[in-house]
Amino acid sequence: MKTVTLTIPSITCSHCVHTITTELMSITGVKKVTGDERTKQVVVEFDSPATIEIIRDVLT
Repeated sequence: MKTVTLTIPSITCSHCVHTITTELMSITGVKKVTGDERTKQVVVEFDSPATIEIIRDVLT
């Protein structure tokens, strides 16, 4: 399993974290998503077929 921490400057509230979590969890292979609006970071744990490129594409 791989883990990536992404900084997302547009996170401003818990609703933002929830929306991002929902979108990322819809990717096949993503196992866990945790986010923090204070640090503006999201931690994603994933296996294949998910890739960092796919995860970043969903966030843009």
